[in-house]
Amino acid sequence: MKPCDTPANRPDTAPRPSKTTVRSYQVGFGDCFLLSVHYDDNPDIGTRHILIDCGSTAMPKYKPVRSLRDVADNIRSVTGGKLHGVVATHRHKDHIGGFAGAAGDIIMALQPEVVVQPWTEDPTAQVDARAPVPASRKGLHAATLMNMQKVADCALQEVRSRKGAIASGVRDQIEFIGDDNLSNKDAVENLAAMANGNNHYVHYGMTSGLEEVLPGVTIHVLGPPSLEQSDQVLSQRSRDADEFWHFQAAAGRSAASQKRLFPKADICSTRQKGRLPIETRWFLPRLDRIRGEQLLQIVRSLDHAMNNTSLILLFEVGRRKFLFAGDAQIENWEYCLKTASDRQSVLRLLEDVDFYKVGHHGSLNATPKTLWNLFRKRNKTDSPERMSTVVSTMGGKHGSDSRGTEVPRRKLTDALKEETDYLTTQTLRGKDAFFHQQEFDAWV
Repeated sequence: MKPCDTPANRPDTAPRPSKTTVRSYQVGFGDCFLLSVHYDDNPDIGTRHILIDCGSTAMPKYKPVRSLRDVADNIRSVTGGKLHGVVATHRHKDHIGGFAGAAGDIIMALQPEVVVQPWTEDPTAQVDARAPVPASRKGLHAATLMNMQKVADCALQEVRSRKGAIASGVRDQIEFIGDDNLSNKDAVENLAAMANGNNHYVHYGMTSGLEEVLPGVTIHVLGPPSLEQSDQVLSQRSRDADEFWHFQAAAGRSAASQKRLFPKADICSTRQKGRLPIETRWFLPRLDRIRGEQLLQIVRSLDHAMNNTSLILLFEVGRRKFLFAGDAQIENWEYCLKTASDRQSVLRLLEDVDFYKVGHHGSLNATPKTLWNLFRKRNKTDSPERMSTVVSTMGGKHGSDSRGTEVPRRKLTDALKEETDYLTTQTLRGKDAFFHQQEFDAWV
């Protein structure tokens, strides 16, 4: 990582931001944040707006927000019809779904000047590369991500074709997670086009590209690492055969196929319990249950792998620091916290974070204890310097209470409530309250 361009060593002639506004939108299960940096002493610059993610897989069921178009309309109003930058932390639908459809049309019309995405989204990656050299490993990883999305699609097809056979709770989780992992092709294409080619695909230590539109602000890219920097983001592949996702995609396509192996044979299924041959009445329901659990484990593995491509960005605005971690999980965090050669400077950077967008909707493995223990502005007593945290989430969609994997994780949210100024978007349900706005003076 290059030496930090901190407020202390920046030339006096550089523009000075005066304050920062963070608007957290209620999008149900998803993320959508508008970061606005104000230059009150420099009217030629005015206010610069950066949209960080816009997506949902489960919108709130109450008024006033009904769709991501409502959110995009509000963003258009707040920004005066102009976005300066867009950050898409990773490809999951609950983070980029709003860049497609009617909401995507509105955001495209706001003419963002810079789009920032993780290096795994670089369209120049050679997806058919196989040779074990650094550039090809990048291409191989891109190919892996694409095959993972084929797996998700096949899992959904199979579950929907066997609706009565797989338990409803398992089926609901597979459909929710699987849908989130589809390719979101329209959103991906819009992101590639909306900045007229000024797209930055970044990894740890790179310049973000947002510096072009945020003068006087320092942005640190803390994740994901590249494959040359760390193999940890490939931890799922390291536990499986090299062609795991390819084999699973092929198996899923076969299982979901409408073609019958023996088209003239009679059919009996667990949906027809009274017609099952007596010798199968114990076996077939258990087989269906096992298959459902297998599919659930597969789509969970896809989910974890995609989260490990998520951007982690730290914004320094004056003396304030804003940490946006997308859905980064432990394998992503591992590099900057424990492995990078300049990790000590990164640890110092993270000590005095003022605002933390809690990773992965409050899941148990997205806020490592190493990170949590670094935060010095945690305080059980309310004070002007106390750290602010926001969880954008919807309970009951991910994980299991009985296994201690529920999202948001109760132990984490209890700590956030006790030691930070904590907000969950689940509480935003009053009239017109589909966002929460916080302001931070840059120099206090």
